Amino acid sequence: MDSKEFQNIITNAIDSEVESYTFYKSVADRAKDANLRTIFLDLADEEKGHREYLQALLLRDAKQMHFVAAKDYKITDSIDAPTLSVDMKPLDGLLLAIKKELQAAQMYKQLGAASADAEQKMVFVQLANMEMGHKARLEDIYTNMAYPEAW
Repeated sequence: MDSKEFQNIITNAIDSEVESYTFYKSVADRAKDANLRTIFLDLADEEKGHREYLQALLLRDAKQMHFVAAKDYKITDSIDAPTLSVDMKPLDGLLLAIKKELQAAQMYKQLGAASADAEQKMVFVQLANMEMGHKARLEDIYTNMAYPEAW
């Protein structure tokens, strides 16, 4: 993978982050539940930060990236994603967000596996770790809401 191809991939990742931002902002704007609205506004802000991070990545050395791999408990992996609706319940909204984070992480993992350059591979692994961290955070919220009797 040459630097031009790498830049194209990062540019596509930026587009994906913009799409996620738009999705989360749209859900937040339509959500009737105040807690769900807050969660999706927070997610929109995070996606905006991802876009800014990726834009900066195009300008700096990949060796400056440092993310710790998040533990994946796969709590929601076997549950189908709900359909987006204005009346969706908070748990369904969280589940949809978790699925989007998982898809992003899987995309970055595949890009890393396809990369022949060690530095580029590291970038994609780090980006996948970042997305898995978001998935883990959302799954914590989901677990606390879906299984309150465990507390």
